[in-house]
Amino acid sequence: MKLNDKLSKLNTYPFHMPGHKRNEKFNITGAWSDITEMNGFDNLHCPKGILSELEKDISNLFGYKKSIISVNGSTCGILSAICAVCEKGEKIIIARNCHKSVYDACFLQELDVIYLEPEFIDELGVYGRINQKTVDNALKENSDAKAIVITSPTYEGIVSEIKCEIPLIVDAAHGAHFGFAEWLPKKADGDIIIQSLHKTLPCLTQTAVVHINNEGYFRKVKMYMDIFETSSPSYVLLSSVDICVDFLKACREAFEKYKSLIDGFYKRVKKIENISVYPNDDLTRLIISAKGYTGAELAEHLRNNKIEPEGATLNFVILISTVADTQKGFELLYNALSSIEKRSDIKRFTKKITIPQKRYKSSESEKAVATPLEKSVGKICAAYIFAYPPDVPIIIPGEIISEEIISYIRLCLENGVNMISDDNLLPDSILTKAE
Repeated sequence: MKLNDKLSKLNTYPFHMPGHKRNEKFNITGAWSDITEMNGFDNLHCPKGILSELEKDISNLFGYKKSIISVNGSTCGILSAICAVCEKGEKIIIARNCHKSVYDACFLQELDVIYLEPEFIDELGVYGRINQKTVDNALKENSDAKAIVITSPTYEGIVSEIKCEIPLIVDAAHGAHFGFAEWLPKKADGDIIIQSLHKTLPCLTQTAVVHINNEGYFRKVKMYMDIFETSSPSYVLLSSVDICVDFLKACREAFEKYKSLIDGFYKRVKKIENISVYPNDDLTRLIISAKGYTGAELAEHLRNNKIEPEGATLNFVILISTVADTQKGFELLYNALSSIEKRSDIKRFTKKITIPQKRYKSSESEKAVATPLEKSVGKICAAYIFAYPPDVPIIIPGEIISEEIISYIRLCLENGVNMISDDNLLPDSILTKAE
């Protein structure tokens, strides 16, 4: 019997956790399926029954050798993967546009980080594809590196396909839907691939999966998953994974209908004179700009027309479409875009920011102080600063703060980009190493 079916047939009184006891009077969404590791429902940390079968279904469905479910998102998987393949103090090569969780794993393992710099997309002002030549050169210069980590697809839907002789970890959080239709990019290839089911498939937030294509890493990845993941995995989330897997087993028709919706939208939106849609590798990821509007201004226009975008940058908005979208939703989006007031064009900021100079490892313990932005140039950063989403750091602890970095932070803040710092001192100050 499937997990969701078993949950729907619960008929025992819960003298166990959680404390709501599935009592309807509290009106807690999803409480009916919120149980603990009771008899017959397996244990995600040591799956031998229904959850073990679910993980086998996932690996077969996605085409990988082993799969581990995460209810702590892709972050848990990324932390586990990097800690599994790199010992303390070793060298790792990572793409500069990696998610903050990659940097956090490097911090925990006190790794010597070498950066891969992807191609820069001038039109968007963001990093894009990583070339094989860039990888080969990095490996030649760093033959002692223990692993490579890349993001593919990127937040903007750009795919990189690389090969290497050392462990390749692919943050494919935004690519869980890949490979389920011929018109989509093929599934990511690597030793360990991390995907967020909840980002692009019909599944609840926090659900993710770690695929292991090199079984030699399975034991250590599983060990670290058990360390980083909650000891009380949510059956509400696990149930949604079960439902998602069932959907994917018979999803061909749904993806065909979805393709028709996507094609129809692209065809119509091209006729809107002041709207541009950037072509990327993933048709489902909509990168849209409007003549005369910053990303934040376009996002606000969409909100005023009952559309909540995924995110906004200086130049464009990001909209995530999925197989769960409807004709009504696409119609609402088209109407919102076609109703935008025409404006004269504005100057776009698309300059590539120079990677800051590194002074010390981010894992090195240092006393820090809050420093006003205008007085921080030349000092050593002691906090992560990034736009949320997508959580890709602009500068990290241990790097020298440049005038260019401060100018860019101010520009983002002034133009409505959601800038975050771990110290929560923005917009006025930044955490720096105490002198």
